[in-house]
This record gives sequence, structure tokens and C-alpha cells, in this order.
Amino acid sequence: MKSSEIRQSFIDYFLDKEHFKVRSSAVAPLDDPTLLFTNAGMNQFKPIFLNKQEPQFRRVVNSQKCIRVSGKHNDLEEVGLDTYHHTFFEMLGNWSFGDYYKAEAIKWAWDLLTNVWKLDKNRLWATVYNQDDEALELWKTETDINHDRILKFGKNENFWEMGETGPCGPCSEIHYYIGNDLTKQSAKGVNASDEYWELWNLVFIQFKRGADGKLSDLPQKHIDTGAGLERITAVLQNKVSNYETDLFYPIIATIEKLTGIPYKSEPVPHQVIADHIRMLTFSIADGVMPSNEGRGYIVRRILRRASRFGRKLNQTKPFIYKLVEIVGDILGDVYPEIIDRKAHIVNVIKAEEKSFNKTLDRGLNHFEKVIKNLSTKTIPGSEVFKLYDTYGFPLDLTQLLAREQQLTIDEKGFLSAMEKQKTQAKLSGKFETDSKDLKWQIISKSNDSKFIGYEMLESTSKITRWSRIDNKYAIVLDRTPFYAESGGQVGDTGVILGDKIDLNVINTQKQHERIIHNCEGDFDESSVHNSVKCSVNKNRREAIMRNHTATHLLHAALKEILGEHVHQAGSSVGPENLRFDLTHFEKITNEEIIQIEFLVNNEIIKNTDTKPTIKSFEQAKKEGAEALFGEKYGDEVRVLTIGNFSKELCGGTHVTRTGDIGLFKIIEESSLAAGVRRIVAITGMESIKFVQQQDNILSKLQEILRSPKSELGDRAEQLVDQKRELEKSLKTKNVKNKFDIQKFLKDTLEINGKKLIVSDLSANSINELKIMGDDLLSALDTGVGTLISIIDTKPTAVIVVTQDLIQSGLQAGNIAKEIGVMMGGGGGGKPHLATAGGRTNIKLKSVKQKIITFMKEKLENI
Repeated sequence: MKSSEIRQSFIDYFLDKEHFKVRSSAVAPLDDPTLLFTNAGMNQFKPIFLNKQEPQFRRVVNSQKCIRVSGKHNDLEEVGLDTYHHTFFEMLGNWSFGDYYKAEAIKWAWDLLTNVWKLDKNRLWATVYNQDDEALELWKTETDINHDRILKFGKNENFWEMGETGPCGPCSEIHYYIGNDLTKQSAKGVNASDEYWELWNLVFIQFKRGADGKLSDLPQKHIDTGAGLERITAVLQNKVSNYETDLFYPIIATIEKLTGIPYKSEPVPHQVIADHIRMLTFSIADGVMPSNEGRGYIVRRILRRASRFGRKLNQTKPFIYKLVEIVGDILGDVYPEIIDRKAHIVNVIKAEEKSFNKTLDRGLNHFEKVIKNLSTKTIPGSEVFKLYDTYGFPLDLTQLLAREQQLTIDEKGFLSAMEKQKTQAKLSGKFETDSKDLKWQIISKSNDSKFIGYEMLESTSKITRWSRIDNKYAIVLDRTPFYAESGGQVGDTGVILGDKIDLNVINTQKQHERIIHNCEGDFDESSVHNSVKCSVNKNRREAIMRNHTATHLLHAALKEILGEHVHQAGSSVGPENLRFDLTHFEKITNEEIIQIEFLVNNEIIKNTDTKPTIKSFEQAKKEGAEALFGEKYGDEVRVLTIGNFSKELCGGTHVTRTGDIGLFKIIEESSLAAGVRRIVAITGMESIKFVQQQDNILSKLQEILRSPKSELGDRAEQLVDQKRELEKSLKTKNVKNKFDIQKFLKDTLEINGKKLIVSDLSANSINELKIMGDDLLSALDTGVGTLISIIDTKPTAVIVVTQDLIQSGLQAGNIAKEIGVMMGGGGGGKPHLATAGGRTNIKLKSVKQKIITFMKEKLENI
């Protein structure tokens, strides 16, 4: 079976069991600050397990794209060295939220493995938690597995916990023996030998661990399973290495083609690069850009690690970016974002490769020098830090190089040096643990947080729960017109009023599906059962709507003017302005900005209807609706269509017609990161104010410069040129006043009727010295002059030759070369005037004498 068929057969099996297919969430979770990357299929369902969100479906199935490169699940050191650890992988999973439980999970897993996929039962083993007798008996009664192949293990192997506290439970794992001789199998090999592969983990979430460490029963029991697609594929394709499956081998074959080096002769570099390009492709597709902190630093580390292994394949120029296309060929049908954003991914990787390649060879040379001079088996932390700080080597890359030389590194010393320099490369600096849950006072258990703010800005609502933090309140309503911050749009403000309730809503946020109004003011809890009047700040909301709709027009205009490679890489929509981050690899020119503004304002003038519709995600994508980086979309999505110009998935609030935007004006364009530009723009009255301010400035300039507005640029350029000429003239005059030419003419030597001047003097710059040389040349009838000065601690000379001597074959440029050598440096220039420079700490007296002797000889021979 092909890997695509295996993935689909898994999903189809559980669809037949009344499961609902959910899409994979992004590898960079937006709503979970505890995670750098999505590292398991259950991540997107954490709110359900934590009882913070009601499940939309009781049974679900999916294939989740995962990344494991840091923290508890850090497989990076093994990647490429063995055949089954990966930075990026797919996790097949089926879930039950308070529906079926252990019996079905065990029975269906066994059925799929043995009856659908036809795996040899004599190679399969099942493990259970040593206190879970229920699971043990179910394996015996619900399957036909040999009872001797059901093994008990302790907490480390067969008890799953989300964290130190919270939902947890026993699990049952299914292992597969890959050895050649079935008779050599032994229970002792399970969880101990690489010949026994864990294929599937069935987690039975039935307990909650409290802060005191004690377990209590959950009100509902859940099933959470995970099976690695890569390993399942290797087994079903009868391979002993994941890299030999159709998920990896086409990438490896491409690497062979690009490098000319066979896989079998250098398996580790091929495997590392094949693994890393998958991780890079998916993380960049989901909006993570290489940087020096957080997720971005992880991506940069992985890319640089791959680049270094490229050196093992004799690759000194960027080449990893050429593998993006083959990753798309393998996985693009399932994950279309890597096709849609291919150009962006290629550009990001290529730019990073190019940047790192400039220092990689120098860094490797420095590493060789370090280990050559080592007197111990440990590389000092200061040198590890230098490799990081000067050559861009991540810590794990230096660890890898050290291991290859049977060396260790002083990691504590490295971290100490990092702290002293206050660097920003700490991996978890921007990621904090979950904040404490609000202590809710629950008024009603009826449904809360129905958003009605698309249609109205006022409502009569009921408080369903509230919480107090210091002098502020968190309020949840049964229905609300307040938009909660999401999708780049800021939350609404306004008031909530009632009997003994007078609250200012200072912002509105979302906690999963719950809309929380953060408030200040008077709140009498005795009145919480009464209805309240809710009013959104109308002027503020309308300004936000103008900016949000303009953001959609801007996105479409950017694609038309700059190209289809442009994607949104972030946004912020507030009442004052809109900020739009986009994928683009060069500065947006003034001419392009004018074109972009023209397109957007042209759509505004058309006064087109904005049409929001609700569709299935798949249907919206088929119709060409743009989905944004990293956004989390449900199975039903809101699509905003603006004529034939723009169609995007968006849950935000918008104007009803484009004409409501008024005027669109870009006020700032800048670089945010490699391959990412930032645009700041304004609309409505803010843009009118800006245009008026700019016009006022131009009017003042027109008055000052006495020039028509259309000619202000030329007039300003003219004034700048005049200023420059005046400064040059004044400087020349000052130098000439300081330079007493008659004094120098008195101290001349005469050789064959030709004057020779060799003198030292004080000059502040080479330009001053040249001015003095010009002055001297003008005063000479016939002859050669050399003026020497110490400038910036170095001896500098200017040499001048009169026209008659030039015609006789004597040229200042040639003389300057000779004098430069005398001063330990070099020189050159034009026939009539040239300069020479030397090294520091040279004795001018001796140099002057050498020049005189040298020039006497020249003049005597003319």
C-alpha cells in the first residue's frame, strides 16, 4: 500500500465507525502558550479534556502533522542516525469524548491492524498498565491475540499524563516485531529492543490528578489514540527503515540527483536532510519564520543543521530549497498549504541557506582550530558561544560536531556566556505556562457566548458566569454583540449596564469558544440574575471594520502587483490603523505602493457589496477562498467575498460596502524579517487627517522655498547641491588659508633646473592633503612635490608632477607606487596627482630622506 492509501484507509475505517473527520491543526499552535509546536494529535483537543470546551462531535478521526524538536519530546539527536526518529511526522488518531471507551478502542485497533491491514498476529504484542485489569481482560475477550502476548508494565511505560496535574489515565500500546526469525521473539524485548516497534498507543483518559497528587474520577471518560504514519507505512511496505518508504525515499532520490552521491555511501546526511526538509516545509507553510527566538529559532537551528550535513555531501551552495517541490509532490494532496505557499517556502529556505553558507565554512575552520589546540576532551563554553555568536552555530550543531570527534562540550559555560551577553536565543523565552484559570462564579449552566455582533451593536443579555481579579471583572454573557479579539482584529469596548451594574468593557477576549468581557466599574453581585444592557462603542467598531475590510482589499492588491507568492504572515486591525505583514523578499518601491493604493481605492470607489456567507471549509477552499497563515478554522467557515476582487475566510467584522472605507493610504513600509515586509495603512477620517497634514507641510515648504508644490522636489535638490558646493568651497578656502605655499617654495631643491619639494605638514584628511597638493602644483613652474602627513595614525603622501615633466615620462601615479612601498604600503593615481599610504609607526624623517634620494635620481635622468 502507498502511504496515501494507508492514511486514507485509517480514516475510512473510523468514518465507518461513525467518526467525524477533523482537519489537522497548524504545527504552530496559536492558542496554546505551553507549546512551541504541535507535538501530538491530542493537542487541539486539550480544551475538551480540560473540560473547558464542549465537543462538537463525540467521535473524531484525523491525521495530525506534528513536530518534536524540543522539551520532553526531543528526538533531534537521534534523527538521521536511526531509522525511525523524526522532527516532523504524522500522527493518525481516533478519539472518543465521553462516548465509547476501552472495549471499542481495543477491538477496533486490533481489527484494523490484523483484518484490514493484514499484519501477522504472531508479530504483534500488546501492553497494559499493571493496575488496569479491565484493559487486560478486554484484550482477552475482544480480540483473538495470544494471551501470552499481553504484557503488564508500570507507570513509565503505560500511564499517560497531560502534565503534573489534570486529565490522565492508563494506556495500552501495540508493538510489532520486525526481526527475521519469529522464534527469537521474547516478552523481554518489548520496550527494550529496537526490534520491537511501538505502532499504536491507546490512551484511556479516566482520571484527574489534583495538586495533591491524588487521582479522582473524571465525570466523562475519553479515548485518545495515536499511531505514527511513518512507522505504520514502513511495516506495511515491508521496510526496516522509515526512510525507505514512499514518504521519504523520493526526497532521498532527489538528494542523490542533486549531489551525485549515492544514499548507500552516505546514509546519515541523506536521512537528516530528508527529515529536516519536511519539518522546514511544514513549519514555514504554517507561518513560522526563521529568527533568533522561540519557534523561529527552532526552524533556524534545523535549517542550519541540514546545511552542515549538506557539507558531508560536498554541497557548498544553497540546495536544500530545491527539495521543497518533492515534499509537495508527496504530501501536497493532503496538506495543500505546502503547495499554495511553495514559492514563499522556497524563498525563505534559500535566503537562510545563503546567509548561513557565508559563515559555515569559516565556523567549521574555527572548530577545527579549537579541537586541534584542546588539552582535554571538553570544548570550553566560551568557544561554543563564539561558534554561536560569531558563526551562527546553534548549540546542538556544535554538540553534533563534538560527538563526531568523541568530544563533549561545556554546556554550562556556554549558557553562562549567553546570559552575560543577554542574547535572545533561549528556546522557551517567549513561551510561558498556562495562566491560572479564572475562578468562575457560575450563574447559569445554559449555553453562553453566542455572538450576535455581526447584526447588532446592542443587546439585552444575561450574565452566565463572572469572576473578579483585583478591581476588575471578567463577565460572560449568554449572548453578546462584543467581538472578541481574534484573527488579528482587536476586541470591542463599550458598556454593560444594569441594576447596580455599571461596567466599562475595556477589552473582549476569547477563551476557546467562550467570550470574556474584561471590565472595570461597579458590580453588585446581588444583581447578577437580572438582565443587562450591552452597548458596543459604535465609532470605534466602525473604524475597526473599515480597517479590516481594507486589509482584505490590500491583500488582493498585493498579490496582483507583487505576485502570487505574497501571503499574509500576520496582521493587526485596530481603530487607528491596520498593520499587514506579508511574504516578500525585497523592498516595496514607491511606484509599487502607488499602484497598490490605486487598486485598493479603485475598489472603494466602486462601492461594492461585501458578502459574508457560511460554507464548509472544503467548499470554500474549492471556490478559491484564501485561508490565512496559522489560523484555526472550524468545519464551517465564514467567507467574505468582495466582488471579483477578494475572497477570504474571515470571522471578523466588516463594512457592508467598500465605499464605507472612505480613503485608503499606506503610511509605512518596512522590513520585519528575512522575506517578510510590513505595511501600515490607515482609512476613513484617519487617512483624511493624514492627507491634510501632509498638504499643510507642503504648503509651508512652498512658502519657505517660494516654489510651486509640483517643483518642490527639484527646488530642494537644488538647495542641497548648493549647500554641498558651498561647504566644499569653504573647506578649500580654510585649507588654503592654513597652507603657506610661499614657505614651501622657499625650501625647494633644484635638480637640473627642476624644483623638488619633499615636506611634512599637518592635515586632517586625505582630501585636505589633496587640496594642498593642488595648490602646490599651481605654484610650480616645473618640478615635483611630495607632501606627507600622519592621518589616522598612518603616514599618507600626496605627489604632484608638472605637465612638462609628465610629457618627459615622469608620472605621479608611478612615483606614488614607489613611495607607498617605502612607507610599507602602496599608492597610485593620476599622472599629475597621486596618493600613497603606509603602515603605522614609521619614521617620517628616514622616509623623507629616501624620497629625496629617489626623486633626485629621477630628475637627474630627465
